[in-house]
Amino acid sequence: MAELTKHRATPDPAAVKAILESLVEVGHEFYRRGWVLGTSGNFSARTTDSPLRLMITMSGLDKGALSDSSFLEIDDHAQVLSGSGRPSAETALHLKIVQRAGAGAVLHTHSIWSTILSDRFAASGGLSIQGYEMLKGLSGVSTHEHREWLPILENAQDYALLAQQMENLLAQNPEIHGILLRKHGLYTWGQDVAEAKRHVEILEFLLEAVGRGLPSGISE
Repeated sequence: MAELTKHRATPDPAAVKAILESLVEVGHEFYRRGWVLGTSGNFSARTTDSPLRLMITMSGLDKGALSDSSFLEIDDHAQVLSGSGRPSAETALHLKIVQRAGAGAVLHTHSIWSTILSDRFAASGGLSIQGYEMLKGLSGVSTHEHREWLPILENAQDYALLAQQMENLLAQNPEIHGILLRKHGLYTWGQDVAEAKRHVEILEFLLEAVGRGLPSGISE
């Protein structure tokens, strides 16, 4: 998977093409696994740092049928620079994660387990996961004893407010790998598309493990 070229004023076309191919592949795979059904979810990847440029999914698309033309190029103010259509309604959240966490890619999914557990643990403000070997798949984690904290934000249609709340969470918890929106889904990120994809896979595995292990016997 291609990495962005830092400090380029203009994105490298070959690198952008490789990034788009990776995001398309992610969309098809995540749809197959039931993580972005209907038109849910949205994906983005950074193509340059200075000025900041992102490729992001257009709004309202079936992620199982993405193609290179399903993405828009936007700037750091969410203005569309190339492509036709409108960007995801949650573009402001992607920009905050890129700017605050230094992410190269941001992936947002709507799985069954992220939806269920984001509601069940909302009153606690988040979900703590510890002791699972799969935690070592998260960037910077080297032991199953690691405690991963997944904060939970109350869902809202005011995306400017959500973006500000997300920025505050990232400032307070710079070590986290994901954020849950209540009854909505998971946001995670990585240095590039490959790392972000791995983080989704790890966190979805962990969420399902936690959910299936609850005494109440939550089931799909």
